[in-house]
Amino acid sequence: MSKILVGLSGGVDSAVSAWLLREQGHEVSCGYMINYLDEENPTCPTRVDLEEAKKVAEYLGLPFYTFDYREEYERRIVDYIYREYEIGHTPNPDVFCNNLVKFDLFLEEALSLGFDTIAMGHYARVQDDQLLKGVDPLKDQSYFLSRLSQFQLSHALFPIGDLEKSEVREIAKKAGLPNADRKDSQGLCFIGKVSMKEFLEKRFPKKPGNIHDQTGKVVGIHGGAYSYTIGQRKGIEIGGGPALFVTAKDTVANTITVGGEADLHLFTSYCVLVDWVGSDLTEGKKYNAKIRYRQADQECEIIIDKNIIKVIFNFPQRAIAIGQVCVIYIGDVVIGSGIIQ
Repeated sequence: MSKILVGLSGGVDSAVSAWLLREQGHEVSCGYMINYLDEENPTCPTRVDLEEAKKVAEYLGLPFYTFDYREEYERRIVDYIYREYEIGHTPNPDVFCNNLVKFDLFLEEALSLGFDTIAMGHYARVQDDQLLKGVDPLKDQSYFLSRLSQFQLSHALFPIGDLEKSEVREIAKKAGLPNADRKDSQGLCFIGKVSMKEFLEKRFPKKPGNIHDQTGKVVGIHGGAYSYTIGQRKGIEIGGGPALFVTAKDTVANTITVGGEADLHLFTSYCVLVDWVGSDLTEGKKYNAKIRYRQADQECEIIIDKNIIKVIFNFPQRAIAIGQVCVIYIGDVVIGSGIIQ
């Protein structure tokens, strides 16, 4: 049996993970990571989540640790988000929180405390140090874990990866877990019920600029090009016509361009990846890709030129955003991921 530190989030998934490992006879302890705490935001979930995590550990009779990573999280994740949006990119903080905080800082601390491995309540699986999709296709979180290294995967357990969400809920109720009926978290993982636009305005002042249509005509005013992403509809306040979507943005000129839902500028048949993490890719081989969470697998092929990877899709993709992560699969196996350039 192993000595395992379970990362509790306050939610039912990590609670069931801890319960399952305890029932299997492992030496289990629980830990909660304080990554972000907004003193001015009453909906910031950290305080409530911490108390829920404590209740779970106490109910299960397991040792409980609290780890304060706020300073490192600010440097590694929050500053990264601001930098990316400032230059017009659309980053994915959840992906980088996993490989730079949960499976780096937390794992390092667990190993230093004498634990063999860490466990999380993600819907994913690990076999032979390879990351696989979770069994539940509606909850699969392999996308968010796609940048974990072989070392990180070799010290990771995902006890609910073979279960569907309904089964996890049922286990929680039968086990009498105090958070069995708690709703899944919504919105941004680290800032609560606040939009990304509001979050960005903490760092960047509102900066009105022009909204152009595809002919270059000014059709409206926005509050700052940095806060929009390709394909976005919400926040474009232009009335009296069909729905409009962001097809391009220029943070230097502080302009955005909009078009209709089927506008050809929203679609492209390829994307270019940098900063690849994963196994080697082979040109001419058939792969599947995801350019966003919960997207259905998209058939593709790969072209490699030095350190640049070009993903050619069988069908055009809508609203590919620079800065997002593209994950490459063969079947259920995650081959790796790169950042869309």
